[in-house]
Amino acid sequence: MSAFWRAAFRATYWMLAALDPLIRWYWDLFGLGNVVELAVERRGGGGDRSRLVGLLRAGERLYLGHPNGPVGWTNDLEAAGVGTIRWPDGREMRVSAQRLAAGMERGDAIRATNQHPFPGNLIYRLGRSHIRAVSVFFRITPIELPLDIPIDRPAG
Repeated sequence: MSAFWRAAFRATYWMLAALDPLIRWYWDLFGLGNVVELAVERRGGGGDRSRLVGLLRAGERLYLGHPNGPVGWTNDLEAAGVGTIRWPDGREMRVSAQRLAAGMERGDAIRATNQHPFPGNLIYRLGRSHIRAVSVFFRITPIELPLDIPIDRPAG
């Protein structure tokens, strides 16, 4: 773990939170690389928590993560085990999430951070040793319902 990178990522994510309304406005209109909106139920109740996050691909697998260790949304996602991903065009996908332990697959997810829009990809590259030490990553799997489930609700 690096004290410098811990502070640098905290400052970066604080700035992103402050700019969130502007970033969301732009994202809604034009999209932003691999950025999607993740909605996940809060651990203590009170509805969903929504964050813009980078959806990473390594081979056929999808990943979400945070470079600086557990934060509110990662703790919520781990507790719920499911969430909803939304793209700027309004498409949604319900997903399950499994936290990755140290190993090859987690390394694949970390290497995939080069997919983030600039300057995120550069920052993640420079802080890679810190990210390997403390980050939290999840394998994201789409939840598909069988086609034979009726969608009509009984009257009443």
